[in-house]
Amino acid sequence: MQGILLFFHILVCFFLIIVVLLQSGKSADLAGAFGGYGSQSTFGPRGAASLLSKITTTLAVLFMVTSLLLQVLAAHKNRSGSVLDQEKPVAKTQSSQPLKPGTDTPTVPVPENPGK
Repeated sequence: MQGILLFFHILVCFFLIIVVLLQSGKSADLAGAFGGYGSQSTFGPRGAASLLSKITTTLAVLFMVTSLLLQVLAAHKNRSGSVLDQEKPVAKTQSSQPLKPGTDTPTVPVPENPGK
């Protein structure tokens, strides 16, 4: 289930990038370069919603929904409810070196001729 959802999420991301790059800016004509609204001033400064903007909105909603679903599935798989709780603290291990009598520190062998 999670693999199919991840594939669908990546597909939505890809199409969202393509659709956003295909759109032109609000004032892409020559009048927009000088601060005017250009030839589409009939519908106001924003204009009517085109097919590409409706597709963008739909893909953005799908992107958010699949992102949330992937997070819920990952938290359910983890069973803790948080991504931050995945790392467990490392337990301290006992040293394998023998201890000096009467101390808590292990004995460390010293080389006979250091530096030579």
